[in-house]
Amino acid sequence: MEAKTKDLWVFVETNADGSAKNVGLELLNPGRMLADKQGGALVAVVIGCGAQSAVEAAGVYGADKVILVEGEEYRLYTTDAYTAALYHLIEKYGPTTMLIGATPTGRDLGPRLACRVKTGLTADCTSLDVDEESGNMAWTRPAFGGNLMATILCPDHRPQLGTVRPGVFKRIQPGENRAEVILESFHVCPEEIHTRLLKVIQETASELVDLEGAEIVVSGGRGVGSPEGFAPIRELADILGATVGASRAAVDAGWIAHAHQVGQTGKTVGPKLYIACGISGAIQHLAGMSSSEVIVAINKDPEAPIFDVADYGIVGDIFEVVPALIEMLRKTKG
Repeated sequence: MEAKTKDLWVFVETNADGSAKNVGLELLNPGRMLADKQGGALVAVVIGCGAQSAVEAAGVYGADKVILVEGEEYRLYTTDAYTAALYHLIEKYGPTTMLIGATPTGRDLGPRLACRVKTGLTADCTSLDVDEESGNMAWTRPAFGGNLMATILCPDHRPQLGTVRPGVFKRIQPGENRAEVILESFHVCPEEIHTRLLKVIQETASELVDLEGAEIVVSGGRGVGSPEGFAPIRELADILGATVGASRAAVDAGWIAHAHQVGQTGKTVGPKLYIACGISGAIQHLAGMSSSEVIVAINKDPEAPIFDVADYGIVGDIFEVVPALIEMLRKTKG
């Protein structure tokens, strides 16, 4: 498919109540820079039912235009309805690039849409740019089991599609809404929708873990040694008002639920403060937390790779350092 414009689109995913999910608003941040480099407009695409709040949010967070498709069939996500709507929009407007959040919805929608429009898809990106020589999007993602980062170009087909992990980018500061809103009337017959949502089952872990929205994350790794080893991690998190995270090694060992996992095969986070306790710093873990504003690493191995990305490093046993931090924080609060 040929591009008709130089516009860059961001798919703004919506909740059942029509509000915008955070990842779409996050992607408007790099979208602004990329659209300017490509010489086009930044366009938010909103599909939903009663989604005016999502339209407003997209404008406040930097979109030049917002394309809105509404209908009862879009209240809850289905592959058939959303793919049909986006395919219609892409055929009509011809963007050159489209960013989709690598959420469960985005990971389902992206590949189906790419097949429909006969283009490529770069999945789970952690960095975005425009290649200066070719003008193509430069999509960067972990490759070979996370042991290196690969940059991928899609020179021959349009639009260029990519899914981007939540938490990789920060939302810009909200501003004045000057976005042009374009209403598109497109409906999908019920017979064309082959799946329907019967029931929503909440996460069965002991708690719902909002790693991506946390401002402070305290994570434990292989160094905690056991499920009981997470006790001081949780205590420190409680004092700081933080969310508990974990490395894949700790999750694979069965010491903590997968819902807490940070990294390539877990959640990508970008909190104001990330405290890594007993985490060596494998590239798979770094891919999920290196965009944190401040990183504090506690590890008894002074050569641990985590110290290469840490703003502050403490070389010591976490079972000595963490209790000392807890005591200090209690005295400060007291």
